[in-house]
Amino acid sequence: MTNNPLQMKIAAPYANALFDFSNEQNVMHKVTADFQNLEIFLTQSPELLQFLNNPLVTIKSKSTIISKIFQPQVNKETFQYLLLLVKRNRINLLPSIIESYLELVYRLASVKMIEVSTAFPFTNRQKNTLIKKLKQITKAREIRLFMTIDQSLIGGFLIKTDSKIIDFTIKNQLKELAKHLDSVLEI
Repeated sequence: MTNNPLQMKIAAPYANALFDFSNEQNVMHKVTADFQNLEIFLTQSPELLQFLNNPLVTIKSKSTIISKIFQPQVNKETFQYLLLLVKRNRINLLPSIIESYLELVYRLASVKMIEVSTAFPFTNRQKNTLIKKLKQITKAREIRLFMTIDQSLIGGFLIKTDSKIIDFTIKNQLKELAKHLDSVLEI
């Protein structure tokens, strides 16, 4: 997930425009599938992102690379959109645009995106149990988890969704215990 609020603010109109266009043209499922694949591809290709973000690289060079890599892989509308971003010198916002666009699609489809930080990786059974519970709590049709490993949590997990944080970490429990002991020992 992108942490730069300025990039997200600039990316939002581009994502909204693509969302409206794909909805009107009845190609939302194609564009969404392309963007889901692009999101994975870009996280695995930091060199490509560096190239696209480099202001010294010409628009023509960026267009050539986009054409070679993505034209055979994505549908016509997605490819034209990528070229438009290059032409307007906004291709550097592609990860943020993808994130904003997918959020719009998921909201429409009642899919909830939830970030989970854990000290140790979850098993598939644990993930499925958590997804089932989160579906009941949020009343979402589908849950999409973003898992991160943070060994400083010691154990347990931390759930972030929208503006809510649910902390089931041992680190948090130890902090609470320390506060309680401090207050008891002051008496």
